[in-house]
Amino acid sequence: MRLVLAFAFTLSTPPGDRWTGSDKVKHFLAAAAIKSLAYAALHRNDTTRRAALWQASIVTTAASLGKEFVDQRRGGRFSGRDLAWDAGGAGAATVAIIHWSHK
Repeated sequence: MRLVLAFAFTLSTPPGDRWTGSDKVKHFLAAAAIKSLAYAALHRNDTTRRAALWQASIVTTAASLGKEFVDQRRGGRFSGRDLAWDAGGAGAATVAIIHWSHK
């Protein structure tokens, strides 16, 4: 996710793309859900915790970037700020996974 976050800040900001709003909350929650579900599915299939966490990161990054490319193809904008919120959601999920998987 660090790569996504770094990439997000190198993009030009489209006009009207604010840092806050309901769209950004959706990005945060969707990325957190994708990361958590991917981790659970991967870890359940006898993947180690560490490997499942890395693979879930790849799945989340692909979904986040894919969403932005789809938006762009549909005439919308590719938003680095959306990616930053995705990274935040994935990061929060990572913290939760690490915290609860060690109990």
